[in-house]
Amino acid sequence: MKKGIHPESYRLVAFRDMSNGHTFLTRSTAASRETVTLDDGKEYPLIKLEISNTSHPFYTGKMKLVDTAGRVDKFMNRYKSHYDKKK
Repeated sequence: MKKGIHPESYRLVAFRDMSNGHTFLTRSTAASRETVTLDDGKEYPLIKLEISNTSHPFYTGKMKLVDTAGRVDKFMNRYKSHYDKKK
């Protein structure tokens, strides 16, 4: 392993899953402009996640459609005529 390439400034950072609101605390070097105060009364840097283990279908066993910026709608509109021809 190379020396000097790993950061030394690990700190506690809160990660929040935006799809279900679950927040967990871990050590990280990720930069953030936002902060959040947790149940312990301390303020931590906040990193927002689109999906985590609490909302991912592999871990939950439920299928969930994650649509970012209407991509599914754009796809359906683009290929609507193709689907209509098949019917």
